[in-house]
Amino acid sequence: MAGVVQKVEDGPESGFMVQAVTYYQDLQERILQAFESLDGGGTFERTDWTREPGHRLKGGGRMRVMRGKVFEKVGVNVSHVWGTASEQGVAQMPGAKDSGGRFAAAGISLVAHMANPFVPIVHMNVRCMATSKMWFGGGTDLTPTLPFGEDTQEFHDILRKACDAYRPDAYAKYKKWCDEYFYLPHRQEPRGVGGIFFDDLNSGDVEADFAFQRSIGEAFLEIYPRIVRRRKDMPFTEADREKLLYKRGRYVEFNLVYDRGTKFGFATDANPEAYLMSMPPVVKW
Repeated sequence: MAGVVQKVEDGPESGFMVQAVTYYQDLQERILQAFESLDGGGTFERTDWTREPGHRLKGGGRMRVMRGKVFEKVGVNVSHVWGTASEQGVAQMPGAKDSGGRFAAAGISLVAHMANPFVPIVHMNVRCMATSKMWFGGGTDLTPTLPFGEDTQEFHDILRKACDAYRPDAYAKYKKWCDEYFYLPHRQEPRGVGGIFFDDLNSGDVEADFAFQRSIGEAFLEIYPRIVRRRKDMPFTEADREKLLYKRGRYVEFNLVYDRGTKFGFATDANPEAYLMSMPPVVKW
């Protein structure tokens, strides 16, 4: 997506959209560097995509996927699209009716599936959308196969710190939202040990909302590599590996049935390779 940054005249007016895309691309590059260093051998395959001429939407994305030794499969994608949404898309977008369906959306999305069962699966996403207003969303959560209390505590502590700097009730609200959202009703079990999740955020202070979103991205980049370094070389058994593969099955079930990001990808006719990059390379049921 080199050079693809929405101009104000291309979509709903929002100077923050350009700032947001710039931040997402910078965060993506820093995550790639950190993950390649941790893997010690793997490198990211870099694929840029753009909308075909004549498509009702404009924009594109940067897909980055690595299959390495520590990271069995990890995708770190940035997307940025704008135009007029379909009727289905309008129904899913806050403020889209008031903007006549015109929207611009951007975000960074990451899912890592690890070779070692003691390193948790992780998801992180921060995104924004401009319709009649500027809206922010995102979050991050851990899905360990064999959880460690130390990892869970540190992960939540750093997210609490980021939330507390935004407003006093943010952590409790967004942790609860995460626990309720990342839950598999048909299994009657949580997807993992949680984190935070928020969506359709517009407090009336766009600067503060965007700063909060950036703090989530930075918190993730600080804490997850620390957890990976702590667990990546731990010895594991074949039985441990089997548990990991079955846990991935739960992850697939959630992402294909319940995940809003996947549904949004289908609704906006996005690149399926991009929004399905969260699927693990090997899985069992």
